[in-house]
Amino acid sequence: MDVHEYQAKELLSQFGVVVPKGAVAFSPDQAVYAATELGGSFWAVKAQVHAGARGKAGGIKLCKTYHEVRDAAADLLGKNLVTNQTGPEGKPVQRVYVELAEPFEQEFYLGFVLDRKAERIRVIASKEGGMEIEEIADENPDAIIQVIVEPAVGLQSFQAREIAFDLGLNIKQVQRATQLIMNAYRAFRDCDAMMLEINPLVVTKDDRVVALDAKMSFDDNALFRRSNVADMHDPSQEDPREAKAQEHNLNYIGLDGEIGCIVNGAGLAMATMDMIKHAGGNPANFLDVGGGASPERIATALKLVLSDENVKAILVNIFAGINRCDWVAKGVVQACETVDIKVPLVVRLAGTNVEEGQKILADSGLDLITADTLAEAAQKAVEACGASPELEAASA
Repeated sequence: MDVHEYQAKELLSQFGVVVPKGAVAFSPDQAVYAATELGGSFWAVKAQVHAGARGKAGGIKLCKTYHEVRDAAADLLGKNLVTNQTGPEGKPVQRVYVELAEPFEQEFYLGFVLDRKAERIRVIASKEGGMEIEEIADENPDAIIQVIVEPAVGLQSFQAREIAFDLGLNIKQVQRATQLIMNAYRAFRDCDAMMLEINPLVVTKDDRVVALDAKMSFDDNALFRRSNVADMHDPSQEDPREAKAQEHNLNYIGLDGEIGCIVNGAGLAMATMDMIKHAGGNPANFLDVGGGASPERIATALKLVLSDENVKAILVNIFAGINRCDWVAKGVVQACETVDIKVPLVVRLAGTNVEEGQKILADSGLDLITADTLAEAAQKAVEACGASPELEAASA
């Protein structure tokens, strides 16, 4: 789960990480009020979306007057911000963050990431702040400073000091940077984060070390014990279908193909998508209905898949282990009676009581396309939606 910049800074500040003063606003008037409350004479108005590269996309505006603050907020709120991380559709801006914009002398990159290969937390830093870490890795890989954290002891102060010295800071700055790095690590660890990025980390004229921007992502599986983080969830930043799927405990990821998939089990879902590609089609989604393929879950899954206008056919692929194929077949039939399906529906069942399940489908009177194997089901789904290269060539 991702959070907004102002939420990440709120969490970081609770662990002692120094961040600029700021306030969130949902309207231009609130933005002006926030600026007056913050004081000063120079502010940054930042669009709050779950994406980076906002500055290049016009999502961060520097303002010197209250009128400029109002105009900046009015220009951002209610719009879709398109960056190189959002795709062409962009992300909706429903709130802005008004922050005191104080001058700084140096900017750096600081990040914490859960390295699955090393099974450790990896701390990454660079003197080249303000740039995407991917750009730094491509253009100047030697500029990247990396430290692996031993989980038995955690990040040590000497490691944080080494990072600070490698960044070229002076003695006073090193002391403050060391404390910030240690506090940021504790925030990462204690909040069950998977990624924390402070870009840029800046040094001001009076040698303060400040997290000017912050981005955090968290482990969904740990949210049950991090209610303060779970409450920061913003559904507006997600695909509406994925948000709807979460409400019903369905695992759904939207893709750009034309064959909708309803499968039980993540591994089988991946195999189903592979077979669709092998047959010449493109999957429209990844959807794992889990172990209980009840009529209600199948109906919900069908509605989710059909909400994608690009779907031209649906492939239901269920392997019944603990479940039974006859029970799953009844669920499919009942779901079809409650959902208006206007595209071809291919159903493949395998496992316990498969003969009974196939008989239920055959006797249902529904216009279903059945298959015995996954390869056959994928081929029939491709042919049903006209995505087969052979059919396209013949029709041409």
